[in-house]
Amino acid sequence: MKVNIEIDCTPEEARAFLGLPDVSQVNAVYVDHLTKALQGVTSLEQLQELSQQWAPMGQFGLKLFQNILEGGAAFAQGATKKGG
Repeated sequence: MKVNIEIDCTPEEARAFLGLPDVSQVNAVYVDHLTKALQGVTSLEQLQELSQQWAPMGQFGLKLFQNILEGGAAFAQGATKKGG
């Protein structure tokens, strides 16, 4: 049997329903700082230097984060199979 449920709500309503915090003010500050930082970038080298400052671990850090997410998803999937 297959059941589909469609919920029509705004992102704000979904966050409130799930009990997630409202991060719109933090996001606005982040976007403002990012916009100001990128206004001075005129070349690819400057952009690369800026990105290295923001993510000092670079590709390794992104891969590590991806592995953490994949491990969590695999754990959740295993817990679902064992519990059901």
